[in-house]
Amino acid sequence: MADGRPSAAISGENLLFLTDEQLRQGIEAMFFAYRGFTADPDRILADMAYGRAHHRAIHFINRAPGTTVNNLLNILGVTKQSLNRVLRTLISDGLVESRVGRIDKRERHLYLTDEGRALEGRLSDAQRARMRAAFRDAGPEAVAGFRQVLEAMMDSEMQRAYTRLKESGT
Repeated sequence: MADGRPSAAISGENLLFLTDEQLRQGIEAMFFAYRGFTADPDRILADMAYGRAHHRAIHFINRAPGTTVNNLLNILGVTKQSLNRVLRTLISDGLVESRVGRIDKRERHLYLTDEGRALEGRLSDAQRARMRAAFRDAGPEAVAGFRQVLEAMMDSEMQRAYTRLKESGT
C-alpha cells in the first residue's frame, strides 16, 4: 500500500484466479462460519425443542408481517408438508397467528404474536451480536465485499426475493 492503494494481493484483483485449494478453503470457512452463526440460536431453540426450520419461519414472518404461507414456502424453499408441520407447532405454542385473507379467503396470512416477537428478538440479538463483532473486526470494505459475494452466490429467484425483502424496509 505504498501509494495509498491496496496491493493487488489485498485488493481482490487476483481473486478472479482462485485455485481449487483456495476455493475449498472458502467453502470450509463458509461451513464453519455458518456453524458459529447458528450456534447461539440453536441453543435457545433446543430448550424449546425447535430447530432451524422454526427459526427461519419466525425470522421471515417477523421481516414481513402478514406474509402468506405460499410466500413463505417460496422464500424457505421447503415442502408444504414440512412448513405446515413447523407452522402447526408455532401456532399451537402461541408464537404465530394465522389469519384468513381479506381479499382471498383461501390465503393464510402469518403474524408473530407478542411471545413470537420476543423469541425472534432473542434469536436475532444473538446473531446480530456475532455479525456486529465480525463486521467491526473486518472493516467496512470487507463488509461490502462479503455482501457482494453472498449476493453473487444467490440464484436469480433468490436475488429477487432478497431484493424485495430489502426494499420492504421492515
